[in-house]
Amino acid sequence: MDAARRRLRAVSAHLRPPAPAAGRGLDANPTAGEYAHVQGYSVVLPEKLQTGKWNVYRSARSPLRLINRFPENPDIGTLHDNFVYAVETFRDCRYLGTRIREDGTVGDYKWMTYGETSTSRTAIGSGLIQYGIHEGTRIGLYFINRPEWIIVDHACAAYSYVSVPLYDTLGPDAVQFIVNHATVEVIFCVPQTLSTLLSFITQMPCVRLIVVVGGEDVKIPPTPANTGVQIITYRTLHNQGKMSPQPFRPPKPDDVATICYTSGTTGTPKGAVLSHENLIANVAGSSLGIRFYPSDVYISYLPLAHIYERANQVALLHYGVAIGFYQGDNLKLMDDLAALRPTVFASVPRLYNRIYAAITNAVKESGGLKERLFHTAYNAKRQAILNGRNPLPMWDKLVFNKIKARLGGRVRLMTSGASPLSSDVMEFLRICFGGEVLEGYGMTETSCVISTMDIGDKLIGHVGSPNPSCEVKLVDVPEMNYTSEDQPYPRGEICARGPIIFRGYYKDEVQTREVIDEDGWLHTGDIGLWLPGGRLKIIDRKKNIFKLAQGEYIAPEKIENVYAKCKFIAQCFVYGDSFNSSLVAIVAVEPEVLKAWAASEGIQYEDLRQLCADPRARAAVLADMDSIGKEAQLRGFEFAKAVTLVAEPFTLENGLLTPTFKVKRPQAKAYFAKEISDMYAQLREAESAKPKLQSLV
Repeated sequence: MDAARRRLRAVSAHLRPPAPAAGRGLDANPTAGEYAHVQGYSVVLPEKLQTGKWNVYRSARSPLRLINRFPENPDIGTLHDNFVYAVETFRDCRYLGTRIREDGTVGDYKWMTYGETSTSRTAIGSGLIQYGIHEGTRIGLYFINRPEWIIVDHACAAYSYVSVPLYDTLGPDAVQFIVNHATVEVIFCVPQTLSTLLSFITQMPCVRLIVVVGGEDVKIPPTPANTGVQIITYRTLHNQGKMSPQPFRPPKPDDVATICYTSGTTGTPKGAVLSHENLIANVAGSSLGIRFYPSDVYISYLPLAHIYERANQVALLHYGVAIGFYQGDNLKLMDDLAALRPTVFASVPRLYNRIYAAITNAVKESGGLKERLFHTAYNAKRQAILNGRNPLPMWDKLVFNKIKARLGGRVRLMTSGASPLSSDVMEFLRICFGGEVLEGYGMTETSCVISTMDIGDKLIGHVGSPNPSCEVKLVDVPEMNYTSEDQPYPRGEICARGPIIFRGYYKDEVQTREVIDEDGWLHTGDIGLWLPGGRLKIIDRKKNIFKLAQGEYIAPEKIENVYAKCKFIAQCFVYGDSFNSSLVAIVAVEPEVLKAWAASEGIQYEDLRQLCADPRARAAVLADMDSIGKEAQLRGFEFAKAVTLVAEPFTLENGLLTPTFKVKRPQAKAYFAKEISDMYAQLREAESAKPKLQSLV
């Protein structure tokens, strides 16, 4: 018996299953105090029996065993098994819906059933076999969300191919790197991305076949000379495979399912290798807390190339949910929501912040009776929720049903991931939309979810308890003064272990060893603390920290998240270095908010750029940032001492954002080098003037 089994056996002897009426998944025996703590949502176990240090947290839903299969369907071990189960169970139910017609116009949602999708999956997989595509071949997907993306992914699972999502926003250089690095032989694309591929096809000698989704045979360009690449339409491949269906080549649970390249803020993309077991384990663990139903409807618009949306698809499939796709234009998302009327809505703080700002600004502009009515309803509903009572239905009828209608009027569950959601916005969403609003935490390297809030938990400002598929511990970070012995809450770098942990970075053993230690713990680089009840709270970031001249460590992302609440700020980049004793900030402004402020102050300007350069505007924004910083209890050296306002937002196109909308710090530093230099020069000038002023007094 190995050490891990001995540890588990010893600990489990001191635990007992819950009584039938108990609300949590575990109780401790009366004499178990030395071996386990039950903290409501989590259970604390000793990592090593001989040390007796209680530092490993597991979900109270499954503390004795890390989940790697669906408890009610343990035979499902791969993505292929999951799809077969869904087709057998929900064959005639709606599955994939789109508003885009063949001629490109937009209409009502048209649906494929689970059974029809299964037929198309077999046709695509069989067609690839006819083109000599062998098991294990890497298949690239280079287009945004639409039904064909899911069908191709199912074909990959059924015939043991490895899917490699290609971000449509990454740009040619990154796409070329990924295709060559992963030796992608087949690429599914759309006419728009085909032209990009053909511009550098000669630099990708591994590519054998390009399949154009939504293209017409007559418009397909000829095969490029001297490349050996064939170009066909999706329809052609589908028809060829349908005429000669091939038997499945099912994968094993430990086979590679996908290589997801993380964009990163520096360097070239890294390919996270995820197995079928990884993805099934993650979704199966999450299913213990969050359930879906065949009557649910979900809108797919978050990028399928990201693990957040990918894992959502695996989970929704298992429960027979209908998935409608957006048109492909974020500006028309609200129109799609009105047409689809989803019951489940997944998003990111970036969009939730915009919803929050749009509603609060509309309330302010309404003024008078309407504004007072909103605040009365909001406060009444808030107090009811805090006191554990059901809010009066009249508040929804009078105020909140109109707000709910913005997302279609039927949303019962909202989830948030990818970056921290502020407590203010979380509370606002819960009150205005009425359903469950859950924030989760995870990463590509953990196949998505590490932890998520529990349904019914009224506390906000945290990311919940561990996914039952993993265990979590905090590791000391002495250079940032975080330790697991901190009082009142243990703090440290978040580490996770279990069947959800990825296989490593593709062809990069060095970087793999940097994040996975010899005991199998994945080091996330995020700093967390344990709140009462076994809830995890993200408080900082280990990466991207730097020292100021006086030796103070700075985690800029934490400060940027605080300043994100400033009404003037659309985006923010906080900068500092070891040559200067203070921080400065570049702020991409919210145009309408700044213009409204200027009008109220009677400030004249020709355009937004001129307004951004106005010293009065800079002073107003910095004052608001200071106010918000004080509310968040930033330390003195964490305040930005100077700010530059810019009219141009940070975008993928100008190279300042990753596809997951994180700031590329080295690129931002270079892009705004002059502005940063000017701000520090002004601060030095102001500092040198202080003694002169004092001497004159």
